[in-house]
Amino acid sequence: MFPVKELKRSALISLWFAFLTFPIMVIKVNPIERTVDWRWDNMFFIALGSFVISILAKVYLLRKERLSGRKKVIKVVNEPFVHRILREPRFLYPLCLAVLVFAVAFPYFFSTYQTNIMTTALMYVVLGLGLNIVVGVAGLLDLGYVAFYAVGAYSYALLNLHFGMGFWAVLPIGGLFAAFLGILLGFPVLRLRGDYLAIVTLGFGEIIRLILENWNDFSSGPSGIANIPRPSFFGMDMNFESGIIYIYYIVVALVIFTIFVVNRLQDSRLGRAWLALREDEIACQAMGIDKTKTKLIAFSLGAFWAGIVGVIFAAKTTFVNPASFTFLESAIILSIVVLGGMGSIVGVIFGALILILMPEYLRALSEYRMLAFGGILVVMMVFKPDGIISNVRRSYRFKKQSTISE
Repeated sequence: MFPVKELKRSALISLWFAFLTFPIMVIKVNPIERTVDWRWDNMFFIALGSFVISILAKVYLLRKERLSGRKKVIKVVNEPFVHRILREPRFLYPLCLAVLVFAVAFPYFFSTYQTNIMTTALMYVVLGLGLNIVVGVAGLLDLGYVAFYAVGAYSYALLNLHFGMGFWAVLPIGGLFAAFLGILLGFPVLRLRGDYLAIVTLGFGEIIRLILENWNDFSSGPSGIANIPRPSFFGMDMNFESGIIYIYYIVVALVIFTIFVVNRLQDSRLGRAWLALREDEIACQAMGIDKTKTKLIAFSLGAFWAGIVGVIFAAKTTFVNPASFTFLESAIILSIVVLGGMGSIVGVIFGALILILMPEYLRALSEYRMLAFGGILVVMMVFKPDGIISNVRRSYRFKKQSTISE
């Protein structure tokens, strides 16, 4: 039987939720006619909906708790279906090949608009994988990741404006600038962790944005920099549609390269050091791992990918200004990592595709986009805190070598 205490708590939650959403969902100001509409029916539906969701969540958690209690004696481990596919090469390789063929053929079956949206989603895949190194693998909460993205974008814009440098020349330079900035950020935050680290990185992201916004002689201020050239293909001029398809293939190649590098890094000695740092910093130091070096490499590598994507962003939009690099961008990239699964490459890819493509195809509900966004994250944290596709925890077993009997 469902406890009365939980019913009261759900009712309280629904009232509190209705109160919090009151200014957005109930009050509608019409500045032209100077009238205020009071939409009380919205408040009723929000209270009712949050009450029902709260009850369902509590029922689910109670049921889960009871089931886990029954399984204390005999623990049965059911491996998730996705993990089984990722572990078995006979399933994984054909699936990767099918995805690659789909990605290559995508521009020929869909419109330019769809290709442009997919390019944006794939750029966020790379950003998510870059932040996944810092947050998901090394366990360092970074809320100012968009600063490195901005450094890459402005590197291309300024180097092209003042020195006439092309896309391919600036692509590695933008990444290296961002990586250097990542090292500069890493030094003062070496002793920080958790919330304190998050606050410092958040401040760092805002400092970069304010510099770009207020230093007019350097970055043209809020007006931004326009007429940034698109990447060329061996000096050939391309029309608008061909340019979009070309950038799409560049981003697809970058995604494949990023997945390969991040996967190899996770399996390397450095990747294991990051995991140890994430689990227990003191134990990690006790095992002889250089904490300073490990943290700085994590920050610089994560920033490098953001810088690379920033250069592509500037080339894709042909215009950059500080409004493109607000805290909301950092929040979206962090949400991609949290929603997909911290430390999971496949999870981050799914998270980026869901969070970037879903708002584009649900433009009819754009008024409630951020509300749905927050709701999804709350539901994920309650029901699946490890993300959509959680990372498989590595385990190592000692196998005793068989002795040859004489």
